[in-house]
Amino acid sequence: MGSAPAREYNAAEDLLGRNAGRADKVAYIDDVRECTYGGLTRRVNRFASVLRRLGVQPEQRVLIAMLDTIDWPVAFLGAIKAGVIPVAANTLLTTSDYAYMLEDCRARALFVSPELLPQFAPLLSRVGLVVSDVGSFCTTGTDSFAPARTTRDDPCFWLYSSGSTGAPKGTVHVHASLAQTAELYAKPVLGIREDDVVFSAAKLFFAYGLGNALSFPLAVGATTVLMAERPTPQAVFKRLAERRPTIFYGVPTLYAAMLAHAGFAPTLARSLDLRICTSAGEALPRELGERWKARTGVDILDGIGSTEMLHIFLSNRPGEVRYGTTGRPVPGYRVRLSDEQGAEVATGQVGDLWISGPTAAAGYWNQREKSRATFCGEWTRSGDKYSCDADGFYTYAGRSDDMLKVSGIYVSPFEVEAALASHDAVLEAAVVGAEDAEKLVKPKAYVVLKQASNACDELKGTLQQHVKGRLAPYKYPRWIEFVSELPKTATGKIQRFKLRPQAGA
Repeated sequence: MGSAPAREYNAAEDLLGRNAGRADKVAYIDDVRECTYGGLTRRVNRFASVLRRLGVQPEQRVLIAMLDTIDWPVAFLGAIKAGVIPVAANTLLTTSDYAYMLEDCRARALFVSPELLPQFAPLLSRVGLVVSDVGSFCTTGTDSFAPARTTRDDPCFWLYSSGSTGAPKGTVHVHASLAQTAELYAKPVLGIREDDVVFSAAKLFFAYGLGNALSFPLAVGATTVLMAERPTPQAVFKRLAERRPTIFYGVPTLYAAMLAHAGFAPTLARSLDLRICTSAGEALPRELGERWKARTGVDILDGIGSTEMLHIFLSNRPGEVRYGTTGRPVPGYRVRLSDEQGAEVATGQVGDLWISGPTAAAGYWNQREKSRATFCGEWTRSGDKYSCDADGFYTYAGRSDDMLKVSGIYVSPFEVEAALASHDAVLEAAVVGAEDAEKLVKPKAYVVLKQASNACDELKGTLQQHVKGRLAPYKYPRWIEFVSELPKTATGKIQRFKLRPQAGA
């Protein structure tokens, strides 16, 4: 047996130190500039030295509300190297959301992109240090900086949950976890290499994007493409064609929009340099994965992670993709499915998904009850329902609070949504429970069409029959409502709880 890892450890020092021999290699490419690994290290050191000189102390928090540019990893890693705790903020929130976060995390400083300053304007007096130009902030710093004497288990950074079921929770992650996600998932599952160029449509401010565009490439010395703007199909096509990434990280909503976009011609799709695509944030419908593979020749590796576990812990793998499933456990993680009494369910039965792994968060900040309900010893409650087949592949059955019981049988909203989405007229769908005349719960679907002008009662009937032809008849949506868009979090997750009141659930 090898010796235990050293207790003293700084995540930023580790990830940057791995690239000491790559000083001239490009680490990041954003919309306007490039940065080598040597340049990244110097900027991080300058940031850390100025932060400490201005009086921000280890273990104090700073809020980062910045678009995806080279300044983001500089600020994030610079804070960590100084022992200061960066709190990554969603860039699509409201002033009231930011007010809550600033107060909750007690931020000593705010690093904010100029484009986001209007949302923070009423709040700036609450923060002692406000920086909207990280480049200028770093100019008086030093090129070398000794890392803070942190340990593997010290709080390293926070990620706020998406708030899909209520107020966001500050999720506290420790130093050891950043590199562990790369060692457990990026290297053995993705096979990420030094010669890869990676591009994540998922932004750095949430767990999926943070691994994709920071810890994974830094762990092996790859090059990362960053994009400040919103990931529309056109914006993504532009980066895929011009920057030629070999690994692309997306979400189901984006893959669906790209496939539906007229600009994604077969000639473009087949000319890309992609060797791996991944999906997370929400389960990938089987038909969507199959259509992407047919169009591009590249599989999408669907997986599931969470803010609480930091990155993906269940995943399909290259060469053994089963569309419609989330794959098998990532090495280093254990999962179990339990019933309401805590007993493990039989093969093929739906149960609550629990995860055990080294990247679990330390807990939620100032949320003791929620921490105790989610983090139970070595196990973390995911809040998801899954089943597992005889081959060990896990299939998503919806959120625990989204599951419907129809005629005494659990119905997965995702299963019905996937059946609806397999129809050529449907772009996406969300299913929630609604009461019929007898006050019994039945599925109701909210559907976004590829062509809104096709909406009619006849199409509703056609879609209902389409679902009946694919699923057990009791699962079909008794009501269908056509809508222009679905409510979602910034990470692309459908907020079904916003649809329930109007459905009468």
